[in-house]
Amino acid sequence: MDTDLPSSLIVLSRDELTALVPFSEYVDAVADAFRLLAQGRAFAPPPLHIPAAGGGFHVKAGLLPIGPGYAAFKVNGNFPDNPATHGLPTIQGAILLFDASRGSPVALLDSIEITIQRTGAATAVAARYLARPESRTATIFGCGVQGRIQLTALRHALDIRRVFLADKNAAAAKSLAMEVAREGLDVDVPVEPSKAALASDVIVTCTSAHTPFLGPADVRAGTFIAAIGADNPEKSEIDPALMAKARVVTDLTEQCRTMGDLHHAIRAGAMQVADVHAELGDLVSGRKPGRTAPEEITLFDASGVGIQDVAASVRAYALARARAAGAHIRLN
Repeated sequence: MDTDLPSSLIVLSRDELTALVPFSEYVDAVADAFRLLAQGRAFAPPPLHIPAAGGGFHVKAGLLPIGPGYAAFKVNGNFPDNPATHGLPTIQGAILLFDASRGSPVALLDSIEITIQRTGAATAVAARYLARPESRTATIFGCGVQGRIQLTALRHALDIRRVFLADKNAAAAKSLAMEVAREGLDVDVPVEPSKAALASDVIVTCTSAHTPFLGPADVRAGTFIAAIGADNPEKSEIDPALMAKARVVTDLTEQCRTMGDLHHAIRAGAMQVADVHAELGDLVSGRKPGRTAPEEITLFDASGVGIQDVAASVRAYALARARAAGAHIRLN
């Protein structure tokens, strides 16, 4: 009998995850997950959505052959009126991690922190292959928690020195600008964000927009775009004409064709699935190249894949075991 695995479930709160897992660990874990996916060794089923009054629930899952093998199931509730009505986050949830060799649940993790970090980690990985190494200026559309981690992701991969911040909520943009300025970066909240985007080497869109706002006229040659916000079929940030102009890399093409900005480009007749250059795992595994010319516009269409949650959860679980972190409960 294998006694290496604990008989109890490790429970990790958001605060515990924040203290336990450095961003670099998430980046390494997510890169490895996409490599395994490209090798056909991971399982990433389609997301499940359950509508509810005032919001809904979505489920993302996956399995990775790490160690004994692990499967994770993330359930998030998305209720947009929560902050104003209940003083709660818009998105709340949890991830249940299983040892896939025996079917035993081994960890229960806060999904807010895992989702924030693994989403940023994918951008950091994509930037390695799709951004010009000399990129110094970035524009970020959307200044919530995801905007903050996206900047962390860009700085992980690139020597970003100047940042433009844009948000429909001016207070959110100014608040993030003050935080970023304290870190020594040149930061501005431009009156005309489209002009800032045109002056940038890297652009991140991480909004809840349902109408595309970034088009070909807003992007110069050589720009890398990380399109993060379109994580359901209704959301859209990138004009189909810009999608058609760019070298597009998806996190998972089959998923992006139904819920990413690729979905809208296909519906508009601007692209076909065959026009997608690669999936992120193809770049990580070396099966396909990333950027091949300085003047290319490259675009990472990220819809969020369950294997990212698996990889991030496994890394957090391993660190928790090594450092005796988290609470332990028994289910039987």
